[in-house]
Amino acid sequence: MYDYFGVVCVLCEWSNHVGEVLDCWGKGQNRKRSRKSLRYKLKNPNLVVPVLQGLKAGGGWLCVRREEKMTTRFKKNRKKRGHVSAGHGRIGKHRKHPGGRGNAGGMHHHRILFDKYHPGYFGKVGMRYFHKLRNKFHCPILNIDKLWSLVPQEVKEKASKDNMAPLIDVTQFGYFKLLGKGVLPENQPLVVKAKLVSKIAEKKIKEAGGAVVLTA
Repeated sequence: MYDYFGVVCVLCEWSNHVGEVLDCWGKGQNRKRSRKSLRYKLKNPNLVVPVLQGLKAGGGWLCVRREEKMTTRFKKNRKKRGHVSAGHGRIGKHRKHPGGRGNAGGMHHHRILFDKYHPGYFGKVGMRYFHKLRNKFHCPILNIDKLWSLVPQEVKEKASKDNMAPLIDVTQFGYFKLLGKGVLPENQPLVVKAKLVSKIAEKKIKEAGGAVVLTA
């Protein structure tokens, strides 16, 4: 027996799980509880202390399993010291890579494993893109909610004072396509130049009183 947060705990060596509640008893409001509910509460770190404090207040007791670790001198590898192969057969039997290195044998001696857990691992699908020019597909995007962050402060002030729409060429900032995520400020129109514009982006810009100009 030992004291755990002021609760008397009984240690039983024959329990299956560390921390398993084997039996418990609480007086008053903490009368006999179900082991299942206490086992759940003790697994939850936020509930351990309240449960034990409640049992302490009621003068109850709790029976749990102690965490065990085998003593080194009793371990099997200590007994095998002095015996050349340590339980792994004749010299040379338990060494190197008996099944091949890495994923070797996926189509041969490991075929069942690959077919079961990695179907479709081997084989070709589709066509190769010969001499792929990635520059063709270079298309950095920008959403409309970031448009006004590209406008300098003095241009913003001048546009609001003169009631004019500033011109923003997104290609100068390294963007090719304009997408429609976000919201534009009301009553603040602007003219946007871009190589590509989505339908939603164009609609929102025009609703705000602005315009879209496509460039090559």
